[in-house]
Amino acid sequence: MNKPSKNVIVAGVGGQGTVLAGRLIAEAAMQEGLSVKGAETIGMAQRGGSVTSFIRFGGECATPFIKKGEADLILGFEPGECVRLLPYLGDGGAAVVLDRAVMPVSALTGASRYEPSEMISYLKNRVDRLVLIDAESAARALGTSKCLNVALLGAAARSGALGLTVERLASAVKAVIPPRLTEINLKALNTVTL
Repeated sequence: MNKPSKNVIVAGVGGQGTVLAGRLIAEAAMQEGLSVKGAETIGMAQRGGSVTSFIRFGGECATPFIKKGEADLILGFEPGECVRLLPYLGDGGAAVVLDRAVMPVSALTGASRYEPSEMISYLKNRVDRLVLIDAESAARALGTSKCLNVALLGAAARSGALGLTVERLASAVKAVIPPRLTEINLKALNTVTL
C-alpha cells in the first residue's frame, strides 16, 4: 500500500473552525483529483473542548486516522492542543500554529495550570519546522477573528507544508463556504504572509 502524500492533523477547540478547516483541506485535495480520507474527534466542542481532524490525501490508505509519528503537518489552532498532539508529528514534519491561547475549562476553574508562553516555548524547542502565526495581527488585518481558521490554512499552504496551493484552497472556499461569507474568507487566505 502506498503512503498517502500528506497526513495532516488539525488541532483546536470548539468554536475555532477546526472541522471547517479540515473540510476545506479535503475539498481542495479532491479538486486535485486525490484520494482523501478524513475524520474528526470532537469532545465537548461546544464547551471549548478538544476538536481534532485527521486528513490523509494522495496515495492510498485504509483508514483516516494517523498513527503517532506519521503526521506531516499539525495545524494548531491553539498552542496547548498542538502540544497535546505533538507525538503524532513525524520526523521532518511541520507545525503551523496560531499563537492565541484558549484557556481550557480546567484552568479557568483553577483545577489545573495553563501557561500559553510555556506551550509556545515547548513547541519552539521540539519542532524544527515551526511557523507561529500572530493571531492578533491577522484578526486586525481581517477586521474579525472569525476567519483565523482560513488564514491559518493560507499560511500552511505558503509554508509548503500543506501540499496544496492557496489557489486550490480558494477554489475549495468557493465550493464549501456560503456565498455571503466567501469574500472575507478569500481575503483570509491571503492575510498571513511568511
